[in-house]
Amino acid sequence: MDLSLNRLSKHFGPKIAVDGITASLSPGIYGLLGANGAGKTTLMRMLCGILEPSSGEVLFNGQSIMDMGPRYRNVIGYLPQDFGYYPDYTAHEFLMYIAALKGIPRIAAGKRAKVLLNMVDLSGVAKKKVKTFSGGMLQRLGIAQALLNNPKILVLDEPTAGLDPKERVRFRNLIANFASDKIVLLSTHIVSDIEAIADKVFLMKKGNFLLQGTIPELVQEAEGKVWELTVSPQEAREWEDTVTVANLRHSNEQVILRIISEKQPSPYAMSCAATLEDLYLYYFPTEEGIK
Repeated sequence: MDLSLNRLSKHFGPKIAVDGITASLSPGIYGLLGANGAGKTTLMRMLCGILEPSSGEVLFNGQSIMDMGPRYRNVIGYLPQDFGYYPDYTAHEFLMYIAALKGIPRIAAGKRAKVLLNMVDLSGVAKKKVKTFSGGMLQRLGIAQALLNNPKILVLDEPTAGLDPKERVRFRNLIANFASDKIVLLSTHIVSDIEAIADKVFLMKKGNFLLQGTIPELVQEAEGKVWELTVSPQEAREWEDTVTVANLRHSNEQVILRIISEKQPSPYAMSCAATLEDLYLYYFPTEEGIK
C-alpha cells in the first residue's frame, strides 16, 4: 500500500499554501510538524480529496485519488481540527449517522460504534447528548468517527487538542495499535506525541517540507545547536530577550537555561544532546504552545 504526493501544490489567489510537495507514505505513523500557517491543514484536506490541488496529484496505489472518487473515500478516515457534530444527538446516534453517510450497513455500524465507543472510553456516556460533552470527550468522539470504516489511511489534524495527559497516552496507544498495517498522518503542536509514536516526521514551513525523515535523522540536524548555561535570575531575563530559550529551571539561587543557538552563546555554555522539540524551536523560534 502506497500513498504518493507528486509535486503537490495549492494556491488561493496569489497565496501559495502548499508548494510542490513530493513524498511517499507506506504503512506507519507520520508526524506533521509546523507552525500555524505552514500549510498543514491544506495539505491534509488535499490528501483526503476534499480540496483539489492547483497542480500535482495524490496517488493511492498508483491511482489518482480524484479519479477514484468514492472508492478512495471508502478507505480514508479524517478528523479535522474542528469537526462538525449535531449537539442533540447522543454519542451512539452521532456515530450511526456518520456510518450511514459512509455507507456502512446498519447492523455492522451498530457493532462497530459499540466497539469504538468502548475504545475511546465513551461507552458509559453513549446515550448522553453530545452537547453535554467536554472538549476532551468531543475530541475522543471525533477520533471514533474517523475510525468507523476501519480506514486504510487515517488523517488526524490536531487530534490530541483538549485531551488531558492520561487521554493523550490512551490515544497514542490506540493509534500505535491501529497503525500496524495502515497509513496514519498526524498533525500536532504537541511534539511529545509525535516523539512517542511517529515512525517518520515531516517538518513543514511555508508550504513545503524543510525536512523529512525518522526522529533520529531529524534530531541530528539540531546537534551542536543546543546548549545549557547557568546564570543568575536577572541574567536569565536578558538571555530570554536575545536568544531562543527552550527551557529554564531554577536551581538554588541560579537559573539553568537550555538555549538553541548556531554558535556557543557563552564560553560557559555546555553543549548537550538535542531533541525533536529543540529541532522544532530551531526552525520556529517564535512559535508558542510547544508541550
